[in-house]
Amino acid sequence: MVAAVGVEKFFGAFQALKGVSLDVPAGEVLCIVGPSGSGKSTFLRCINQLERADKGAIWIDGELVGFRRDGDALHELSERDLARQRLACGMVFQRFNLFTHMTALANVIEGPVTVQKRPRVEAVDAALHLLERVGLADKRDAYPLQLSGGQQQRVAIARALAMQPKLMLFDEPTSALDPELVGEVLAVMRDLAASGMTMIVVTHELGFAREVAGRVAFFDEGRVVEIGPPQQVLNTPEHARTREFIDAVIS
Repeated sequence: MVAAVGVEKFFGAFQALKGVSLDVPAGEVLCIVGPSGSGKSTFLRCINQLERADKGAIWIDGELVGFRRDGDALHELSERDLARQRLACGMVFQRFNLFTHMTALANVIEGPVTVQKRPRVEAVDAALHLLERVGLADKRDAYPLQLSGGQQQRVAIARALAMQPKLMLFDEPTSALDPELVGEVLAVMRDLAASGMTMIVVTHELGFAREVAGRVAFFDEGRVVEIGPPQQVLNTPEHARTREFIDAVIS
């Protein structure tokens, strides 16, 4: 579903990604862990073109992201074509980014109706099923400020799913939540993983990664230091830097 080859990204003189290469098969849950500033979120943002990679290439479901190939030449896509490509990815951020003047239901149907031009009746029906799926059927008419942080994040997940993406990207979705609210969001993500959705999850929740991930990738200083099954990377890592990070998080 996702193939990244030699991805590099600079912000001025600072190199955030230093040749990241990895593949994510359809249906896999890949959890990315690592210290702050290691390039985890930047990599997600390059996948869905919120940031444009300076070098390397990314494919989603076999389609080159951000460029059109014409023989041996590559041409940058227009904003219109980039927007079309972004529809393949649903993204859930640290902050919920809900429209505060809209109800939960209105937030979920906004993309399908406005962007995808789906009939409102169809979008509402799908949104109600999604709100039920994330345990918020009774909050359809509530506004974001009437919801807890965990409820807002679950609405954000439903909103991303409403666009019928091939791939879900999660950028530390529980980091802004109070500890007692983390579990309700992770439960929704477990259900989503069990349904076969391809997911890339940047997280510090190592217990979730052990339970749900097919593989775990450890990022440090813009590189993939180690990648493999969770029991190997999190329990018996090969690299000293990975062990140092895991020990620091657990302690």
